[in-house]
Amino acid sequence: MDLPTLWFCVIAVFWLGYLFLEGFDFGVGMVLPVLGRDDTERRVLINTIGPVWDGNEVWLIVAAGATFAAFPAWYAGLFSGAYLPLLVVLLALIGRGVAFEYRGKVDSARWRAVWDRVIVVGSAVPPLGVGLLLATTVFGLPLDADGDRIGSVFEAVRWETLLGGLAVTGFSLVHGAAFLALKTEGGLRERARRLAVRLAPVALVPIVVFPVAVVARHGADWTLAPAIAVPAAGLVAVQRLVAGREGQAFTALAVLITATAVTLFGALYPDVLPSTTDPAHSLTVHTASSGDYTLEIMSWLALFGAPAVLVYQGWTYWVFRTRIGTRHIPKAHVPR
Repeated sequence: MDLPTLWFCVIAVFWLGYLFLEGFDFGVGMVLPVLGRDDTERRVLINTIGPVWDGNEVWLIVAAGATFAAFPAWYAGLFSGAYLPLLVVLLALIGRGVAFEYRGKVDSARWRAVWDRVIVVGSAVPPLGVGLLLATTVFGLPLDADGDRIGSVFEAVRWETLLGGLAVTGFSLVHGAAFLALKTEGGLRERARRLAVRLAPVALVPIVVFPVAVVARHGADWTLAPAIAVPAAGLVAVQRLVAGREGQAFTALAVLITATAVTLFGALYPDVLPSTTDPAHSLTVHTASSGDYTLEIMSWLALFGAPAVLVYQGWTYWVFRTRIGTRHIPKAHVPR
């Protein structure tokens, strides 16, 4: 495997890590007012992701940074072509992070309600935007011979890219509810499980349809197998949720999003950003990549850096692995 292809696969893994890890904490934020009947229960929900949500966002930074370094033409074409949705995503992520820190700073129900709404919006917008971005890189943009986008700034917003946004958002909703069923106890656990069961038949439809649309448009023969695995994993997840086996359901959802990512990036290769105007203008792993020296240096850094990050993040999840409930939440302390 040559270095450009290797880094294409590495970037695909980074995006998979982001979709899986950040997916469930986006889902937790979106269902915050639905499952949290009072402030104590909402604090429980936030505390389930409190130790890990900011670490999960690192995967987005790494995915974008690796794309910039390994495939500068891909980065320039994609991120400039979808800069308005990305700007909205960044603002939502900033607001969400601020809300987590600020909601407890004033002892006021109205104050907390405002920041809770910011958490909900800040959790719903990013998966929609990220799904739109990934769908754009698969379905392409109108590019000229220099790899520059032509047309309006809304070229990235089409029915197939919106389907990608809905796919990631719907997955995050179910993933978050399943995570809460896995991480909470008592009434919260049961309500989260029931919510996941009710959401799944509707919310998972876009992510089942999306890989089919990708395969129909671009896919090689072998990508049909992971595309079929997506609905199969979804059915297993629902069945396991109904049976009260949250851990197995969470694992099935991990298989679902992995199969989705394999389908998307497998169908995309060897392109990294197809041109919708002329296939000859498409950016490929070889025409969009950096030089071999740059990729070699990046490979050595990743060889030592990636395992350290994975070990540290795995240790974090292990330390905070136990279920929590309202009995673990102390009385709110408001700074004076």
